Amino acid sequence: MDRGKFSLLLLDPGEIYFEDFSAVLIPPDITPKTFDNKKQDGRLKMCSKSLVFDPKDINKPIIKISLKDCVVIEQWKGSAKYLTSNNVLTVNCREYIEMLEGNIVAPYKFKESTNFLFQLNYANIMNCLPQICQLHRASTLPAAEQADMIATIVHSRQARVNFDPLWLDLYEKVVLETEADKVTPLVVNPGRILLSTSRLFFQPYNNVETVPVIRIELNNIKRMVKRRFLLRHIGLEIYCSESSSNPHIYLSFRNQAQRDNLHDKLLKEPALKLEELDQDVMTLQWQNGIISNYDYLLYINSLGDRTINDLTQYPIFPWIISNYTASDLDLQDVNNFRDLSKPVGALDDVRLRRLLERYEEMSHPKFMYGSHYSTPGFVLFYLARLYPHYVLCLQSGRFDHPDRMFNSVADVFKNCQTNMSDFKELIPEFYDISQQGNFLVNNLGINFGYRYNGRKVADVELPPWAESPKNFVTILRDALESDIISRKLHQWIDLIFGYKQQGEEAVKANNLFYHLCYEGNVDLDLISDLNERHALEVQIMEFGQIPKQVFKVPHPQRKVGLPLLNEPHQIKLSETEDLWKNMSDLEVVTTFNTHKNTVSHLFISDDCTRVTSVGHDSKLKVFSLQQNRQTRSANIGNMPLSSCIQMPNVNVLVIGSWDNQIVLYDLDYGKVTESVLAHEDAITCMCWGKIASILVSGSGDCTVKIWKGLNNNGIVRPIQCLQKQIDHNSHVNCLDFDMNNNYLAVGTEDGEVYIWQTKDFILNKKFQIHSSSITTINYSPDGMKLALGSRNKTLQIIDVETGLSVFTKTMKSPISSLKWDGFLLILGCDDGNLFIWDIVKVKLLYEVDKAHSGAIRTVDISSDKSIIVTGSEDRLIKVWKPK
Repeated sequence: MDRGKFSLLLLDPGEIYFEDFSAVLIPPDITPKTFDNKKQDGRLKMCSKSLVFDPKDINKPIIKISLKDCVVIEQWKGSAKYLTSNNVLTVNCREYIEMLEGNIVAPYKFKESTNFLFQLNYANIMNCLPQICQLHRASTLPAAEQADMIATIVHSRQARVNFDPLWLDLYEKVVLETEADKVTPLVVNPGRILLSTSRLFFQPYNNVETVPVIRIELNNIKRMVKRRFLLRHIGLEIYCSESSSNPHIYLSFRNQAQRDNLHDKLLKEPALKLEELDQDVMTLQWQNGIISNYDYLLYINSLGDRTINDLTQYPIFPWIISNYTASDLDLQDVNNFRDLSKPVGALDDVRLRRLLERYEEMSHPKFMYGSHYSTPGFVLFYLARLYPHYVLCLQSGRFDHPDRMFNSVADVFKNCQTNMSDFKELIPEFYDISQQGNFLVNNLGINFGYRYNGRKVADVELPPWAESPKNFVTILRDALESDIISRKLHQWIDLIFGYKQQGEEAVKANNLFYHLCYEGNVDLDLISDLNERHALEVQIMEFGQIPKQVFKVPHPQRKVGLPLLNEPHQIKLSETEDLWKNMSDLEVVTTFNTHKNTVSHLFISDDCTRVTSVGHDSKLKVFSLQQNRQTRSANIGNMPLSSCIQMPNVNVLVIGSWDNQIVLYDLDYGKVTESVLAHEDAITCMCWGKIASILVSGSGDCTVKIWKGLNNNGIVRPIQCLQKQIDHNSHVNCLDFDMNNNYLAVGTEDGEVYIWQTKDFILNKKFQIHSSSITTINYSPDGMKLALGSRNKTLQIIDVETGLSVFTKTMKSPISSLKWDGFLLILGCDDGNLFIWDIVKVKLLYEVDKAHSGAIRTVDISSDKSIIVTGSEDRLIKVWKPK
C-alpha cells in the first residue's frame, strides 16, 4: 500500500469501490474569509458501504463516512457566495472516521456527528446522487439482505461495462470474455476478464489499480491452480515467470462453471506452456532430498487451497522448536523439538485431559477445540508489524490491546501449550530466510501502545539463543531441515493435510475441530435463507478452515542421513553414471536377431560379458558381448519360455515355461538336467533371492511357489525344495524381492499388489493399485518403494509402507517391462518406445521413439551401468549405451 493514498484496505473487508469524483470538501466551520484556506481539493470515492474523501494534500486525513451512519444524503439546498454552483452534495452523519492523518499508519479516529459539503467539479450531482442513495438504503437492511442488495447493484453496474477492444493487438483474437474479481488479502476488486489467443487481460471496473488493464502473456504462465474461495470452488490462481511484470494473480468467479470454463479454454491455447509440477513428482523429489522440507510444505499448502492472497486460507507451518528459554540451542538434541505426531492441542497432557473431559460431555456434533490453528486474526497477529494496515482493516481501525499482541516468542509458544483456547500453528515467514525475519521488527515505527508493565510495544522479544531476527529465522529453518524433523514431518502432514485430518482417525489423534470448518460439511449454494447463509459465512471465516484433504492414506517418510541432492557438488558420480545423467544421445551397440519369436526375458551376466535370453520360440540363447555373437542356442521343450535365472555358484539356468514346468539347464554339459511340473498353469515369472537363497515362481494358476535350498551343496533338485505355496486372487504376472530379501512383492492380473514377509511368507500388506493388470514390478534400491507398470498405460511408484502413490505417469501405450537400478529407471512399452528416467530427480533423461517395432518385453541394466539391453516382440535383442 502507498502510504497516505487511498487503498481498498481502508474499506471494510470485501467492500467494493465503484468510482470517484473530483470534488472540494467544505468543512462545517468554513466562512467566506477562510474558504480558500480550509477547503480541501480531492476525490470523493463512492463505495458499497461508505463514502471516502481522499484529499490531495497527503498530510490531511482521509475521511470515511459509513453509509449506515448517515442521516441525510441529498443535494445541498443552501447558498453561499464562495460556492460557484449548486452541484453540491450534503452529507449529515452521526459519526465519521479520519485515517492516515499526517501520512502515518495509526488507529483510526472516530469523530462525532457533523455535516459535510462536497462540491463536485465535473460530475453532475443528479447522476451520482441516486446511486449513492440506493447504497444508503441498502445500508439500513440486515447484513445478509444488505449483501444481497449490493450484489444486485454491482451486477447491474457491471453488466453495462464491456472490455475495451483497443487494448487488443491487430491480429489478436478474442477467445472468451467474462466477469471476475481480483483477490488480494482482505480485498476483492471486481472487473472483466478477457482471454485472447496470446494474452489474458483483467480490466477493473474502477481506477484503483496501478494500471488500467493488467495484461499477462500466455507464454509467461507457468502454473494454474483451481482454488476454493470463501468456501466455494470458484477461485483460480495463476503463476507466471518471475521476470513477468505480473508474476501472480488470484481470481474469483461468479460460479464454478465460469471458473472451469476459463481454465479449460486456457489449457487449449497453444501459446500456453505450463510447467509440469505433478503432486507425485514433488512427493518423490521430497523423499529423495531434491526439494527441501520448506518448499514441500509450501507446495502441500498450495494443494490444500492455502495461499498468501487469502487470509482465511493462509499457508500453515508447524511449531518445530520447543525450547525458547535456553541460552544455547542444540539441534542434535531431540528434546528441543516439538512432537509432530500430535496436534498443538494435544502437546500438553494436563490441558489435553481437560479438553477430553469437555469433549465427552458435549452433545453431537462433538469437537475438541473451540478455536482453530489458522485464522485471519492469527495470521495478522504474527504479521502486525509488517502489515499494520491489514490489521486496521480487519479490526475496524483498531490495533489489538498491547498485552495481547505478539510480544514474545517464548510467551506465545507457552500460551499455545497451556491456554484452553489457543492452538495456533505458525506461518511460512518463521522459516523464510529470504525475508530475514523482518516481520519481527517494528521497522515502520508504528505506535502500538504500552503494555501493563509500562514497556512500549516494539520488536518481538526473541529467545536467548537467537542473536537477531535473521539469526532466529535461520536457526528455525535449519531445525526444519534437520534429520530429526525429516524423520517425523510426515506425521504432521497426516494431521493437517492427510488421513488424520478428519473422521475416526482425527478422533483417535485428538485432532477434531468444529464440524463447519471441514470442506464439504456445508454447501452455501444450497442455503436459500440469506440470514442463515450470511451467519454461516461469518462463523466459518472467523473460526478458521481445515485445508483441503490432500492425502487419504498415511504420508510416506522422507529419507534421512543423505546430502541434499539438489547440490550436485556433494554427490560423487562414477564416470558411467555421469554419462547417463548428461547424455546427448543413446546409441545401439549391437543387435542380436536369432530368436524366431518374442523375446520374453533376458539378463546380463554379473561380469557384464554375456546376455542370456529365452523366448516364445522355446529357445534359450546366450550371446557374448565381447565377441559380439551368439555362443549357445538350445531348444527347451515345445512351449514358449517366460523366464530365466542364473543359479549362483553353479553353471545352471532355471527356466520357466508355459507348459507349467520349471526346467534346469546345465550350461557346462549343454543339456536339460531336471524338470518339474511346478504349477497347474503357465509359469509367468520367476525371481531369485540371492541373500535368502530362495527361488519363487509365479503362475497363471494364481499361486506363487517358494523353492528353498535349490542349490545346497551343488545338488540341484527342485522337487525336493518346494517349501510353500501362497495364493492370490488372480493370475500372478510379476514379482520381485527387495534388496535384503526380507519381502517379496507380487503383482496380479486384477491390479493388486501383495507384499509377503520372506521369513515365514505371511502376508504383510496388500494394496489395490490399478483396475487393470499389473504387468511388471520392481523394488527401489532402498526397498522403500515399488515401481509398477500396468496394462492401463500407467507407471506408478508407491510407498511400500502406506501404499501411497508418490509418482504417477501415464504413457502412450501399456507398459510391458521396467528395471530400477540406482537412480536409473528403464521403461519399455507395447508401442516399442524406450524411456530412461533419473528417478531420484524424477526427470526423463531420454526417450527412444520406436526403439523396437514391437512391444519391449524385457529390459536389463549391467551391474556397472555401462549398457542396457532390451528384448522385444520383434524378435530382436538390442544393446544400448549413452553418448
